[in-house]
Amino acid sequence: MRIALGQVMAQTSAGRLFSSTGALVLGTALMLSPALLESASAQLLGYASNAPMAFPSDNLMVAPAQPADDGDDAVVMPERLKRAIVAFDTHEAPGTIVIDTGNTYLYYVLGQGRAVRYGVGVGREGFTWSGVQNITRKAEWPDWTPPSEMIARQPYLPRFVAGGPGNPLGARAMYLGSSIYRIHGTNDPSTIGKFVSSGCIRLTNEDVADLFSRVTIGTKVVVLPKNAPHMATRSPATRTTISVRPAAAQRPVATTAVPGRQAMNLSTSSLY
Repeated sequence: MRIALGQVMAQTSAGRLFSSTGALVLGTALMLSPALLESASAQLLGYASNAPMAFPSDNLMVAPAQPADDGDDAVVMPERLKRAIVAFDTHEAPGTIVIDTGNTYLYYVLGQGRAVRYGVGVGREGFTWSGVQNITRKAEWPDWTPPSEMIARQPYLPRFVAGGPGNPLGARAMYLGSSIYRIHGTNDPSTIGKFVSSGCIRLTNEDVADLFSRVTIGTKVVVLPKNAPHMATRSPATRTTISVRPAAAQRPVATTAVPGRQAMNLSTSSLY
């Protein structure tokens, strides 16, 4: 009787050991091969395994990675386009805005030979203009209503976009006279320093907010031609000095697109 009982206990212990060892082996196998369990379940349920392939399909749609920061700091701005106080030789009165179209700069005249310089985006080929205007309106987070001229060229545009982070006018807008042009922010800072717009002057949201705080209704805005012959620039090592003759008041002269020109393959950055 004692022998039989000992044999039973030994068999029970061996069984438990086998059970524990088997569970450990099974668990390890499943951890090493997640597809094994899915394949086994698929066979039991009667459908083909959907285990991932070693290489993804070329047709796999992957959501684009979101930038760590949605603000202007997400784009590294070239040094020449960063806001700075520079030497600026002009006869324009302090408080005047001078836009150097050809070099994609906007200057806010401080007086005593200095100005705040901002990097800007300007009109693309066929949409640059020059002249003198005054700021007639200021708006924070403005709504955007594309002008009829733009709608005629690009009829697919929305007729109205409410102000906010998704609005192409950005954080601030300063309206120039009764024209269709504005100085405004942008939610695409990568376009600063480029010829991209339909004639408006754009700054980063941070820079346009700074400029917005300096100007008032009535501020004079001088927009120089793209190839202004009277502008002279020194090398960056000696700071920038630009000679600007006093601008006579005149209506802006816009170089418009050829009639019938079609707007093809344009990104949203060129719409305003």
